[in-house]
Amino acid sequence: MFYKIKVSTIVRIPPYYFDLPLKEAALRVLREEFEGHVEENLGLIIAITDVNVKEEGFILPGDGATYHQAEFEALIFNPKIDLQRYVYEVVEGEVMHVEDFGVFVRLGPIDALIHISQIYDDKFNYNPKERCLVGRDTGYMVKVHDIVRARIIACEIRGHGSILGEKPIKVALTTRQPFLGNIDWIKKELERIYGKSKEVKSK
Repeated sequence: MFYKIKVSTIVRIPPYYFDLPLKEAALRVLREEFEGHVEENLGLIIAITDVNVKEEGFILPGDGATYHQAEFEALIFNPKIDLQRYVYEVVEGEVMHVEDFGVFVRLGPIDALIHISQIYDDKFNYNPKERCLVGRDTGYMVKVHDIVRARIIACEIRGHGSILGEKPIKVALTTRQPFLGNIDWIKKELERIYGKSKEVKSK
């Protein structure tokens, strides 16, 4: 889900950064341009950690900036799904919002949705007073601040954009599989199988 990558690019250094060392100027420009933004082929760029920039650059007519070839290191967020090999990443996060149609789970920089039909093999009803979802047969409850373990079943990265804008990354989760769901549910399942309490460690 979190990866460190290297990207080659051309960095434009504006005149107001000419008094800075070239590397520092390039880092400032790249961070302003990329951090917190989504690139379709990369995912969400969380941080630019380093850059190597060539001293020799070039200029363009009518533009007072200098342009330099650069290679920067970036920490990115990209939920991994390999449909051909049926590889769906297992993640763990905190429930941040509960709605009548499902719950939103915080995965690092974004919130992912577990639709009400994907919570458990039970029918869940929304309790507006407690703002939680409750299983009709199991009595299992999902509420804010619960820690859940889930599997990514769908991910959409839509072009370019800011993470503060129109949610360019959408992720759907399921906990409707063995040993997924609320950590307390997993403990109960292990107790049922092994006949004694088993510790479930969060990631």
